[in-house]
Amino acid sequence: MHRAALAILVLAGLVLPGAAPASQAGGCRVVVVTKAAVSYPHATTIQAGVDSAKPCDWVLVAPGVYPEKVVIATAHLHLRGLDRNRVIVDGRHRAGNGIEVKKTDDVTVENLTVRNFDRPTRDGEGGNEVWFNGGDEAGVVGAHGWHGNWLTTYDTGLKGGYGLFTSNSVSGEYDHVYASGFNDSGIYIGACPDCFATVSHALVERNQLGYSGTNAGGHLVVQDSVWRLNAVGVGPNSLPNDPPPPQLGTCDSAKNTSPTPHLVTTRLARCTIFRRNLIYDNNNLTVPASAFAAQEPWGVGLLPFGTYGDLFIDNKIYGNRNFGILGVENPVPFPPTPETVYFQLSGNAFVRNTVRGGRYASIALAAGLFGEQQSVNNCFDGNSASTTLPADLSPWSCSLDTTPNPDLATSQRLAGVVVTLQGQSEARKQRGQPAPPPQPTMPKPCAGVPKNPLCTSR
Repeated sequence: MHRAALAILVLAGLVLPGAAPASQAGGCRVVVVTKAAVSYPHATTIQAGVDSAKPCDWVLVAPGVYPEKVVIATAHLHLRGLDRNRVIVDGRHRAGNGIEVKKTDDVTVENLTVRNFDRPTRDGEGGNEVWFNGGDEAGVVGAHGWHGNWLTTYDTGLKGGYGLFTSNSVSGEYDHVYASGFNDSGIYIGACPDCFATVSHALVERNQLGYSGTNAGGHLVVQDSVWRLNAVGVGPNSLPNDPPPPQLGTCDSAKNTSPTPHLVTTRLARCTIFRRNLIYDNNNLTVPASAFAAQEPWGVGLLPFGTYGDLFIDNKIYGNRNFGILGVENPVPFPPTPETVYFQLSGNAFVRNTVRGGRYASIALAAGLFGEQQSVNNCFDGNSASTTLPADLSPWSCSLDTTPNPDLATSQRLAGVVVTLQGQSEARKQRGQPAPPPQPTMPKPCAGVPKNPLCTSR
C-alpha cells in the first residue's frame, strides 16, 4: 500500500497494518474497533469500522468512549459492543443523531450505550440516540429487518428527542433495552401500518412519554416491559404525520385505506397487542418535553389516543396519579378546522388488566364527541379496577357483538379534565434527568461472532 493511501486511512480512523481488517477466511468477517494500542488490524472509530465492512460482516467494538455520530448504510451488518455499559457512543450534548441505520435492510445494533445526542433546539429535528430510519416517503417501507438489543440510551439535558426510534421500517425488534431523559418518548415506532415488530424486556423511565407508536399497527407486540416515572407511560396514537394514518391494530391492517376506518363489531382479529407490562408511577412533571409532547395529559399510565383495534391484556397498571387507563379520541388539529381529521377511538379491547389508582378514574373512556361519532365497539372483559368512568362498563362487555359511544355527559366531563391536565403539563419546570445505573449486559457477547482477536480470551 502506498504511504499516501495509508495516511488517508489513518486520518479516517482506520488503522490497517495488514492488508485487511481482522477476518475469517471466506464468509462473514469481523472488523475490530478499539482505542487500545494493538498490533492486529483494527479501526479506531466505529464509523471507520462500519465504512470498511461489507454485507454479512461484524463490527465488534471494544470498551471505550466514542465521541462520534455513526451512520450505517450497509445491509446485513452486525454492530455489537463487548460490554453494554462500557462501550459508549457519546454525543456530548451536540446536535445530531447517535447511530442512524439509513434505509438499510437487516441491520443489528446491540450491547452498547448511546447518550446525549441532542436536538439543536427543544423542538428541532434530530436528537435520536439510535434511529432505524426507513426514510420519509409517505406509505413506503424503506427498510426490512431492524434489530436493537441490549441497548442503553439516555440524555441528561433538555433536548434529547428519542431514545430508540424506528420509522418506515418493518420486521424488527427491541429486546432488553433502556431509555431515559427524552423530551418526546423513550421508544418510538411509527409509520408502519403492518409493523411485524416486537418490544420486549424494556425498562423505560423519566421521559415525557415512555412508548409512542404513531400509526404503528398490524402485527406489533409490546410486552413484558416496565414503563415508569414518565409523564405518560404508554401512548399508541393516530396522527396525520408519519403517514399513513391511523394506528390500526387489526390483523388485516395492511388492507386499510381510510385514516378513520369504521370498525363495526367487537369481534375483531387484533394483532397489535400490549401484554404483561408493568405501567406505574407515571407522574413525572420534571422530565423534558417538546412543545407538542407537553400537550399530552400527564399522570396517565396507558393512553390510547385515537387508536383502532388494539388489544390491551394482562397488564398491571398502578400509581398513575390521574388515570390508569384513559382512552380518548384525537381530532387533529384541535380546535377543529375544516382540515381536522377526526381520529376515533374504536374497536379496542381491554382484557384482564389490573388497574389501581387514578384520582379521576382507574379506567376511563371518553369518546363520541367529535367527527362522525364512530368511537364504538371498544370493549372490556375481566379487568380489575378501582373506579371506572363510565361507572358501569357492562354495556361495553366484550361478550357483546357491538358496543356504543360512552354517554355524552361522561365524555364531556373527561374532555374538560384532559384540557386541565394538558395545561398543567405545559406549565411544568423541566430539568435534566440523571444518568442511569449500569444495565444488564449481554451474557455472551462473543457468541456467534466469527473468530477475532477481541474474543480469543473469552
